[in-house]
Order: sequence, then C-alpha cells, then structure tokens
Amino acid sequence: MPVALFAALLGSLAIHAAALLGMDGELFGGEPEPEQAPLQAELRPPPPPPAAAPVITPKPATVPAARPPAPPRLAIARPSPLGEPPAPTVPTVHEEASKITPEKPSTATMTPSPPATPVLPATGAIRFAIYKESLNLQVGRAEHRWDFTEDGRYRLTGVTETSGLVSLFKPIRITTESAGRLVAGGLQPETYRSLKNGKDANENADFDWTTREVHLSRDGSVRPIAPGTQDILSLNYQLAYLGDLSEGTVVGVVTGKKYERYEMDSLGEEEIELPAGRFRTLHLRALTDNMTEVWIALDHDRLPVKIRFTDKKGDSFMQVATELGSP
Repeated sequence: MPVALFAALLGSLAIHAAALLGMDGELFGGEPEPEQAPLQAELRPPPPPPAAAPVITPKPATVPAARPPAPPRLAIARPSPLGEPPAPTVPTVHEEASKITPEKPSTATMTPSPPATPVLPATGAIRFAIYKESLNLQVGRAEHRWDFTEDGRYRLTGVTETSGLVSLFKPIRITTESAGRLVAGGLQPETYRSLKNGKDANENADFDWTTREVHLSRDGSVRPIAPGTQDILSLNYQLAYLGDLSEGTVVGVVTGKKYERYEMDSLGEEEIELPAGRFRTLHLRALTDNMTEVWIALDHDRLPVKIRFTDKKGDSFMQVATELGSP
C-alpha cells in the first residue's frame, strides 16, 4: 500500500474516532452528563515554613528546702488530663443500608386501580438501528421487549449498545427496565431501573401512587408527580393509550435523574419508509432542555417505530425500527 494512501486512511480513522469518542453513555435518548471544566495548572511559590512553636519548659515545683527539686516533666509523655476518650459510635445496620439504597415507598395501603385491556399484544419486541445523523453512520442497536400478564401487570425492558467501529473505541451497553400495572389510564410504572455495562447506573426511580411521589436514587430526592406520569422507557408505549393525539398532549416523565413535564406537540401524520417496512405514523415532539421526537405507527398498535433525540449541543441520534415481532 502506498505510504500516502496509508496515511490518509489513518487520518480518516482518527477523525472518525475523535467524533465517536465525543459521545457519552446517554447517546441513545438519555441526558448527557454535564461537561467537565478543563483542568488548569498554576505554578505558585511554596508557602513559607511554619514558625516553630515555642518550647515551654514547665517550672520546677516548689518544694521544701530539705528536698531536691523535682525534675521537669516531658509534656509529650504526660497522659491527657481529659481522661479516657469517648467510645466510637457504631452505626446500626439500618443506618448503613439507608446510606446506600433509599427505602422504597410503602405500597401496603395502595388501593389498586382496575386493570385495563392491553392495547399492545401480550408480548412483543422491536429491534432498532441507531444512527448519529451528523456522521450518517450507524453507531448502535437497541431492542425493546414487553410482556403483559393476566393479573394486570406489565414489564418493559430495553437494551441499547454501541456497534461496529464505535464499539471498538467506546463499548457501551445500557439496560433499562420499567415495571408496573396496567390501569384504566394505561401504564402505571412502579419501578424504573438502569444498568450501564452491567453495573447500577444509579438512575433508578420508585413510584408511590398513594402520595403521587417519585423517589429518585441519583440524589435521594422525592418529587411530586402528576397523574399518568411515565418513566423514560414506558413513555414510548404509553402513547398507545392516550386516545386522540392530533392536538398533542402533556405527560409527566421521570428520566432517572429528574422529573419534568413533556409538552408533546403533534406535527401531523407522515408516511415513512424504514427497514422494518412502510408505516403511516403520527409525528410527536417534546421540547425540554433537549428535543425528543417519536413517530408512532397508527396501523400497528401505535408502536414507536422511529425515535430521534437531539441534545442541547445539537448532536442528533436517530433510532429506526428494523424488525417488529416476538421476543
């Protein structure tokens, strides 16, 4: 291979690597981590040495003339006049556990809502390809699975991972799970869990519908929530239960880091061609600090067949369905 061609190949690879490595772990629809300020070094002269403490020699004790004076006592060898130090306080097992995992809200007094009939099939899956639009390059893949039980419960799982060249430079695998009940208003999440590369991402949420609050593990906070609030995964499938969306809707959303309300605007119907087929869709958009767009297939149980996430820096990631079917 000519040297010039080899150098050009290396340069192209370096440019793509730099662009890919600029992506963070939330490139598939989560929130980017805050940017770290650049480190700056400043040379300063060393501080002057501390002044030596004066040595205080205790005066010899006054004694009768018949006795020799007592030798001076060394302060460093003299025990503290304050007596024995207090015994250390040993935290209880409950106190230690509370520092690691916040207690889940009690559901003992929860009055269950009547279960609803699933709009979606009892079980199913969607597989996606993920593209970074500025590079026109596939950077990952994802799979969503759902399962509804006869007793009115649901479980959603999402697995998203980098693929191809990106996985060589930055292997990322994010697993999320939403579990809860199917009620008259649709999905009612009770727990949301997130793992990053097999480890707890500390972006978990526990919903307490008796008090309409959500407990966030990231900062240990408790936030009030509106009726019908969803987590970031269940939101995509709750859209099937919200009736007419031609004028848009408002949904409370828990991302695992915070709670906010999504004002979802309807941008109208669109016919789109995807690897999974051709779909008549409704295009919805929510503007917060970032922008989230969802295309739901009107003739296929309102499944989310296309999702776009654009962060505050303008980086956009497109998630398109490649296959609809069973797990």
